[in-house]
Amino acid sequence: MKKEGSYIGVDLGGTNMRVAKVKDGVIVDLKIWATPRFAKSCEETIQALISIISEVFDKEVLSIGIGVPSVVDRRAGIVYNVANIPYWEEVHLKELLTQRFSVPVFVDNDANCFALGERYFGKGQTVSNFVGLTIGTGLGGGIIQQGQLLADANCGSGEFGEIPYKEHNLEYYCSGSYFMNVWKTNGKEMYDLAVLQDSRALEAYRQFGLHLADAVKIVVLTLDPQMIVFGGSVADAHRFYEASMLEGLKDFPYPNSIRNLQIEFSTLENAGILGAVSLCY
Repeated sequence: MKKEGSYIGVDLGGTNMRVAKVKDGVIVDLKIWATPRFAKSCEETIQALISIISEVFDKEVLSIGIGVPSVVDRRAGIVYNVANIPYWEEVHLKELLTQRFSVPVFVDNDANCFALGERYFGKGQTVSNFVGLTIGTGLGGGIIQQGQLLADANCGSGEFGEIPYKEHNLEYYCSGSYFMNVWKTNGKEMYDLAVLQDSRALEAYRQFGLHLADAVKIVVLTLDPQMIVFGGSVADAHRFYEASMLEGLKDFPYPNSIRNLQIEFSTLENAGILGAVSLCY
């Protein structure tokens, strides 16, 4: 894959907009803005996005890649029902950004971009079939098969968080929202307590690992990948739940599949941005 030239990568989330200029595969200028929480219109958030892109855009930039937490019409660059961003029900993002910056724009799902980042820059370089699971406020997934992002119909594959599970869905129990949903404590506070060896926090993470084991089982039963790479803010706390997750996999009906499965936690900074840039190559 050619990595020469200058591009802009965007990792758009409900909390932050992360935008970087990437030159020859290396981030050279990174900006992080808070996504407007109380925007009164779609246009308000669009203008904020344009403003932050403008801070790193220059005449060297060949194209823009952007990952969004939603399903995407990849050809037209239209995003639908974006999670946690008000009024983004149908946004013609490619058209808007192309008109503003006069360079090609490529749009895909944010978890897909995470998986692409790992494929070309991280742990996924060593295998041809893997799943990238992002554990943040929600639970998302990107699927790499034969070294390429899965060419699905509606950019909706890998949305494991929406699979019904127990009384709710996987995301309710297998994301950062779990700690507030079940334990009535936000993820940051729970992490800080676990660092102090608080018994309640450690038990919360133990149970979280068991739920996450069920998510892994679903991924293996449906896709049987060589590797699962975890990323996102909650993945950084894996020392508190990795043991219980592995314990929860011991009753998998096909033990050889688990023995052969490589489970990794991302060490790649800004994987989503790098993956978004890879859409441009």
